Amino acid sequence: MFKIPASIPSVPIGFKLIDALILFFIMSVLSLIVYVASGWRYEMQPSVEISLDSKYIPLYSANSLIRMSFAYILSLLFSIWYGYTANRSRIHEKIMIPLLDVLQSIPVLSFLPGVTLAMIAIFPRRRLGIELASILLIFTGQVWNMAFSYYHSINTIPSELTEVTQVFRHNKFTKFLRLDLPFSAIGLVWNSMMSVAGGWFFLMACEMFVLKDRDFRLPGIGSYIQTAANQGDMVHVLYGIGTMILLIILLDILAWRPLVSWSQKFRIETVQAEDERESFVLDLLRRSAFIGKINLLTSGTMKSIEAFFEKSTVDSNVTVGRIRKTVNIVILFAVSLMFFWSVASASTLFLNLGASDYLTVLTAAGFSVLRTSLALFIAALWTIPAGVYIGTNPKAARVLQPVVQVVASIPATAVFPVILLFLIKLGGGLAAGSIFLMLLGTQWYILFNVIAGASAIPQDLKETARLYGLKGIRKWRTLILPGIFPYLVTGLITATGGAWNATIVSEYVTFGGETMKTRGLGSLISESTVTGNFGLLLVSTVVMAILVVSINRLVWKRMFTLAQEKYRLG
Repeated sequence: MFKIPASIPSVPIGFKLIDALILFFIMSVLSLIVYVASGWRYEMQPSVEISLDSKYIPLYSANSLIRMSFAYILSLLFSIWYGYTANRSRIHEKIMIPLLDVLQSIPVLSFLPGVTLAMIAIFPRRRLGIELASILLIFTGQVWNMAFSYYHSINTIPSELTEVTQVFRHNKFTKFLRLDLPFSAIGLVWNSMMSVAGGWFFLMACEMFVLKDRDFRLPGIGSYIQTAANQGDMVHVLYGIGTMILLIILLDILAWRPLVSWSQKFRIETVQAEDERESFVLDLLRRSAFIGKINLLTSGTMKSIEAFFEKSTVDSNVTVGRIRKTVNIVILFAVSLMFFWSVASASTLFLNLGASDYLTVLTAAGFSVLRTSLALFIAALWTIPAGVYIGTNPKAARVLQPVVQVVASIPATAVFPVILLFLIKLGGGLAAGSIFLMLLGTQWYILFNVIAGASAIPQDLKETARLYGLKGIRKWRTLILPGIFPYLVTGLITATGGAWNATIVSEYVTFGGETMKTRGLGSLISESTVTGNFGLLLVSTVVMAILVVSINRLVWKRMFTLAQEKYRLG
């Protein structure tokens, strides 16, 4: 079972300096959110100028950080809801998981026209519309990886743990709270880090983009870097990247390290780990009387909610069933209307294209398939052993985890022109260089999932392997690979979608006012977005979705089934 503390720690008594610091930090964050969000109510300017003056960097950073935070909260809630709903029945699973395959295969720029135009229509002439569009675009770059992680985690829960919840007659909410969420915590935390890193990677495209003849810009560190890159100003590009790295390090110290350390209590083991992951921020929070009282309040609230659901399960099954059925019918009707409207609109765009356009798309798809396959192969070669090393070695993790997170979050598109110039001298140009940029955008999905899988291997299994003298290839075959396999499959699935997403920034690069491109679906999607050729954009996106879903169905789905049947604990 999950590792439970021997005794419940007492709540610290008395107001201390740490409590004052926590209160000051919370009030500062809330004030910053209110200050930044207050500017969203103003009218949208025709063209917002992004100043490269370094004095604006703190304000731009705050804007980007708030957008990223809102997008992450939305991603987390959606992922838990989607994974839980898909796992409830075979019917839900057969509809929602293929749909998730399709959604994760659609690049950020393919969402851009629909999301932007919809937000402008809802909030005409208001900056709030563009802000919400940017947050939703960041959301589309983060959420699918987290949704897959949560769904795969609750699908590999050991059968004996599920039987325990049945023996104690836990209702669905209690099972969700006491089993599903704890079991998925480790994978969800590590995939959250990866998703946020992916959000930083696409931040430039989400804060500054061109849609047909309109130039949309929002104040942010991503638009700052993009503006500097467009002007060929590498000094200010480095200023922007340096600021982004500083933000990522602060997030690692204040958020991710405490969460990783906290999530280790949900490992399934009976033997205490020799070296626990530590976080001085988490230690400070545990000594805080203010946080202790919040924990007590939260615990009491959750117990009240559990009691409410228990009562509603006993007394109101029929009523709840009717409400759920009515809601499902309304949702199905709304989705059906949207589907038929989308098909009708898409048919018009398809008919406006000629045979040469379809041939161009298919040829481009062939080039992109070769590049993404090569990028995934290269990524797997180094991320699997590196992830296992970091995940099984807490001392190494303390040093390498923030380094990996920083490197994964740096928008490679900002430094790619420098790399590209070097690759051009070696030969190959963007055709070869795009594989390198694609690798920078997709290898982290595999690495973070492997780290999560290696971290979740029970300590008693490690001790047993040590007692039997398992080493080298034998240890990998009997302990490590079976232990990380479900997580590895999740990483490969999301990395496939990530690789195809990265084609939009790796096959079409703008720097210093010049555009470099190579043949591929990503290049077609980027160019179609800029020129407003929505027909070619739609066809390219549909072909990309078909390719990603086909790969997932034919390869990764079979591997995930194998993980469920053979490589699950219990």
